[in-house]
Amino acid sequence: MNLIVNSIEAMKDVDGIREMVIKSQRAENEQIHVSVSDTGIGVPPQFAEQIFDPFFTTKPHGTGMGLRISRSIVESHGGRLWVAGAPGRGATFQFTRPATVADRG
Repeated sequence: MNLIVNSIEAMKDVDGIREMVIKSQRAENEQIHVSVSDTGIGVPPQFAEQIFDPFFTTKPHGTGMGLRISRSIVESHGGRLWVAGAPGRGATFQFTRPATVADRG
C-alpha cells in the first residue's frame, strides 16, 4: 500500500499524463514479482538506496519511515525491494518474494 500511496503523491504536481501501473507475475525460482511504476517526479539515481534508510525522505512532510518499513516487511517474508528509474520519467518500485502454496493455486 505504501508504494501505491507514494506513487500517487509523486504524480500530484506533474503536468500531463499521470499513470500508475501495477504488475504481478511469477518469476523464476518460485518467486512472485510485483512492480509499481508511475509517471511522477522519479527518484534521482544517487538516492536509489538511500531512500530506504530510516528517516531519509525526499518529501517536505515525510517521516522517512515508509520505504524502510516496506523493505523490512518484504525482507521478513524472504524477499527483496528496490527502485529503478522508469523509462522517460517516473520510477518503478519492485519487489520479489518466495511464492507460497496459496500463491501457486
